[in-house]
Amino acid sequence: MLLALPIVILSAILSVQADIAHGAHVARHHARISVPRAPLESPKLKKRKSCKARNKTKAKSTEAKKIQTSTKTTKKSTAAAKPTNNSNSNNNKSNNNKSNNKGDSGNTNNFVAPAAGPPVAGLIHINVDRCGGNGATKKITSTTGPNGSLDWLNCGINSGGWNPPYMGVNDIIAADLTQALTQPGTPFKACSDFVWMFEKYANQYGLKAIMLASFAMQESSCNPSTVGGAGEQGLMQLTKDKCGGAPGGNCRDPEFNIKTGAKYFAETLSNNNGNLLLSIGMYNGWYKGLTVAKATAAKDSACCYCQNNLDYLHQFMNGWVLNVNAYSSSLGKYHNLQVCPGKQS
Repeated sequence: MLLALPIVILSAILSVQADIAHGAHVARHHARISVPRAPLESPKLKKRKSCKARNKTKAKSTEAKKIQTSTKTTKKSTAAAKPTNNSNSNNNKSNNNKSNNKGDSGNTNNFVAPAAGPPVAGLIHINVDRCGGNGATKKITSTTGPNGSLDWLNCGINSGGWNPPYMGVNDIIAADLTQALTQPGTPFKACSDFVWMFEKYANQYGLKAIMLASFAMQESSCNPSTVGGAGEQGLMQLTKDKCGGAPGGNCRDPEFNIKTGAKYFAETLSNNNGNLLLSIGMYNGWYKGLTVAKATAAKDSACCYCQNNLDYLHQFMNGWVLNVNAYSSSLGKYHNLQVCPGKQS
């Protein structure tokens, strides 16, 4: 027993030293460090529209990858457009149907070869000296196409102000809407339920059916339930002042909406002496004398989407009316709405 006592004492001493050493190790590893947390990012609200501008849902870039590129062409439309003789003046402001165009995104490096076209043959033959050569190309690119180059369509916008070349309804290269729907990858499948309405009122007002359908695609992605940030209604995004006489007060009724939009555009065309480009631009709030600075003036305001889409004419003329999805192909070079917060991708 006496011999064992030193061993017990020694063991106790070694145990106490081990506890002290471990305690020092834990203190070094688990010291409390105060690290401020980054504030949580507020969720982004995706708006259909803002202010007077319309914001449509953009066709996602992956959509273009899923569709096989086709080089087939369709027959040129044989339906002759009637001349517009509507004498009823429309005194509504030119920006009543201003488009926000959410589909405008990216830059020219994001250009994707059109999946559905070009569905028609030929090049536009209009030339205006002050605007230079029309720059028309058989191949649709980010800035050119059969109906002229983006810079030609935007003639003057970088200098003294927009003064578009004159062209009439029958001067442009356009697909036939019914034939367009038979093409692989056509963007107009969303409009298939309304084709007969586009045809009916295009004939009534001396327009091309695919032009009316193109407005619907550009303005609402052919969704009749669309309501804009400023209350714009339906397929054609009619402003409230145009909703008088809607059946049951429903301005989004597809036939009423298309008929009223066609009538408004035909009256605008008539008031502009048949100047098609000027009239198409006015549907998006453009006006003679518009410059890049004026078009983008709202970019830093509370209504960023109130900017004019500077790629609008190219997207319309070398995209939609040629049966090409202007959004998934990322047509354009300005993409000025891309800077707006909450931009859908």
